[in-house]
Amino acid sequence: MTKLLYLDDSYLKETTAKIASIQEIEDNKVITLDQTIFYPKGGGQPTDKGKVIKDGQEYNVLEVYKYQDNVYHVLDNTNSLNIGDEVILKLDWNRRYRLMKMHTAAHIICKIINQKTGALITGNQLDVEKSRIDFNLENYDKEQIISFFDDINNILKQNLDITTDYIDRNNAPENLTFLAKGLPESIKKIRFVKIGDIDIQADGGTHIKNTSEINKIIFLKSDNKGKSNRRLYFTLE
Repeated sequence: MTKLLYLDDSYLKETTAKIASIQEIEDNKVITLDQTIFYPKGGGQPTDKGKVIKDGQEYNVLEVYKYQDNVYHVLDNTNSLNIGDEVILKLDWNRRYRLMKMHTAAHIICKIINQKTGALITGNQLDVEKSRIDFNLENYDKEQIISFFDDINNILKQNLDITTDYIDRNNAPENLTFLAKGLPESIKKIRFVKIGDIDIQADGGTHIKNTSEINKIIFLKSDNKGKSNRRLYFTLE
């Protein structure tokens, strides 16, 4: 089982770990570690990238994914690596930090859209340059959606702290997610992200510490995907 250090400290840029396994999976050179700072792609958040370093030799982390209780790190090669080796993990921090800001921005957008319209989130995909959110909304008004961004950006100016914690599923409030499909039944202990006193959502990704770290959230476009399916694109200033 890989210990997920990013869950409790999204700002940890570098650490050490021990190699637990070395494999070749579908022509990819893959290692697992006893612990990791690399976020594995999932939940709409892309994979982290960076480097694994042993004795000064650098191995590029191309992709990270989770399967069952382990996190798999795809490297450009595994030459000279051995099970049990202690290595240095180093994030591509600029990429990670940008995605952290995108993720927190997405939570704020989801909160306002749900608050104003009652719409639930049906999908999302974060990325470095732009991100998207899919939601169900029967009465679609593009100008109305654009107008929401005044409220969205006003939240940033409140300098709200962002914290994470855990709660047993049996004790969790019903409104802990805006996902239309709800949370998987397999999740018994829910990690949640709280933005000041204005928003709380179940989430397993990485976030910034304060809304002031985002200068401005910019509306790019929204699409009517038919029936009640809507798609919104945004970026950060």
